[in-house]
Amino acid sequence: MAVPQSPALVLAGPVSEPSQASRQFAFLLVDKFSMFSLAAAIDTVRSANRLLGRDFYGWTTVSCDGEAVMASNGLPIKIDYGVADVPPVDILFVSVGLSTEFPGKSKVLAALRSWGRRGGTLGALSVGSYLLAEAGQLEGHRCTIHWENRAGFMERFPHIECTGNVFEIDRKRYTCAGGTTSIDLMLEIVRGDFGPSLANAVANQFQHERIRSAGDRQRVGPERDLTGKSEKLRKIVELMADSLDEPRSAVQLAKAAGLSVRQVERLFLRHLNMTPGRYYMRLRLERARELLRQTNMPILDVAIATGFTSHSYFAQSYRQQFGRPPSEERRTTY
Repeated sequence: MAVPQSPALVLAGPVSEPSQASRQFAFLLVDKFSMFSLAAAIDTVRSANRLLGRDFYGWTTVSCDGEAVMASNGLPIKIDYGVADVPPVDILFVSVGLSTEFPGKSKVLAALRSWGRRGGTLGALSVGSYLLAEAGQLEGHRCTIHWENRAGFMERFPHIECTGNVFEIDRKRYTCAGGTTSIDLMLEIVRGDFGPSLANAVANQFQHERIRSAGDRQRVGPERDLTGKSEKLRKIVELMADSLDEPRSAVQLAKAAGLSVRQVERLFLRHLNMTPGRYYMRLRLERARELLRQTNMPILDVAIATGFTSHSYFAQSYRQQFGRPPSEERRTTY
């Protein structure tokens, strides 16, 4: 897909020459896919082309049958190819919406398996990782997925390492958490091709304040922005988020951060206006809600997976947090 030609802009540093003449991407779109994730990925390489003054990066759109696809915001997207007719590309990315069930899914899974058997490189934006896993294309690979879907993913695919980082590149598998992390993933590809000068220049075009690396974690949930807060607080919250099924004691959390229990309590009250125990309970209950919405796990199993040994205590805690019992959450369709 061509972009208007313009003189290359002056970059702050030298630009490396890539080992190939061009790089081509295909984006396999499923109805209700995230337009933002797709636009963030494509516009990043479009901007790289503009700064280079040539069309090094190209892209094409793909659907199950070659027909137009509706994004989650209601806008239709023109499609270039059906999944059975995708031309040779460097990476085939999958972009899926909130639901991983859709007409033609078996055809898409078969195409992904075939692509993988031929040694093709596969990627996923946000929930697209779920589809790659269903197709057996993440076996033995690290991956990531949007934090809201990670709990369900890990229950469904416990043998796959899902890190919860903003993006992961593991050999021929490229996954990101969607949203603005699509920018970070594509900037990492640009950096690998042309060096940091071009990647930084593209980031500046989008006023993307900091290029995140694969080692950066996603925010662990709503209102969980700990930017600018204590590093020890962030470490404790990460430990909490990583041990929801077997909650750590106050002493264990404090020891891991090199603090006393009282110091941890003061830290949480000062920065989050609640006790560590209340914060931990909130994380566990939010994980439980994700599992109830995203999986068919029995409610008792959800309780156990979030560290509750008593069904009645789980139900009581859930009602206090969300205003309704777990059984009612399960009956709700999202």
